Amino acid sequence: MIYSQITGTGSCLPDNCVTNKDLEKIVDTSDVWIRERTGIEQRYIAPKGVNTCDLAHGAAIHAMESAGVTTRDIDLIIVATTTADRVFPSTACLLQSRLDIHGCPAFDVQAVCTGFIYALDVADKFIRSGTSKCALIVGAETFSRILNWEDRTTCVLFGDGAGAVVLQANEEPGIYSSHLHADGDYVDYLHVPCGVSNNYQAIIDGTAYVEMKGSEVFKMAVRMMGAVVDEALEANDMVRSDIDWLIPHQANIRILSATAKKLDLPMERVVATVAQHGNTSAASIPLALDTAVRDGRVQPGQTLLLEGFGGGFTWGAVLLRF
Repeated sequence: MIYSQITGTGSCLPDNCVTNKDLEKIVDTSDVWIRERTGIEQRYIAPKGVNTCDLAHGAAIHAMESAGVTTRDIDLIIVATTTADRVFPSTACLLQSRLDIHGCPAFDVQAVCTGFIYALDVADKFIRSGTSKCALIVGAETFSRILNWEDRTTCVLFGDGAGAVVLQANEEPGIYSSHLHADGDYVDYLHVPCGVSNNYQAIIDGTAYVEMKGSEVFKMAVRMMGAVVDEALEANDMVRSDIDWLIPHQANIRILSATAKKLDLPMERVVATVAQHGNTSAASIPLALDTAVRDGRVQPGQTLLLEGFGGGFTWGAVLLRF
């Protein structure tokens, strides 16, 4: 039996750190207002000239170094992103070229904030089928490019960054199971209401912005994230106490706290990096994972539950042994 195991993690953030105090200067908000409602203290914003592929490349290099592999070992590249550098080719193909890798499959996955969970599941299935032995999975975003900086309900929430993992074939279980869901009936709760084939002029004009119904998203996120945790545990005959670390999408601290409470998990077992990074969409889970690995919280042999929730709505979880 072939399984897949995460053997390395990495991350990359832009140099430009923007605090709540900095935002007070450009939008009608305050540090207190942002902290109380989101738990966010700062976020990183990519300056002009720094694109999604640049951040993905930095995270990929760190992940490969962590795993002790080289570009010659990589036989699959998947990038989860909402903010691709180009309409086409995929950001994964751009990253493949940047890494000087040739011939292996490379493609993007678009499931917004759940994108990394979707991509990890796809890579796991490639490895379990024997098609791939060493995959590079990246979540990368320049989400600041689709924010209305006059809308304090959205612009204070998001940041830019990238996280990556190397997933390799192993005789012992790493990823136990993945659970993916979506429901397009909720599309208008969290979306950018334009694209290439719909109101493309907004993209040309630079007014393709995120729109969100915050209270509705909050309620759905807590309910769906709690349910998918129970689904993953039940599928593996585990209980909540078997989880060493819950690593959720970093939307805001209230969603993280409400989800932990719903699951009867202490916050001490939840990896929370939203204060430092904000919501980095598809990058948030691998960023949080890499942070916890490098600061020593996450150790080999521990059981991790990664979960995400994003526009679509999409949601999902991956239960794994690190």
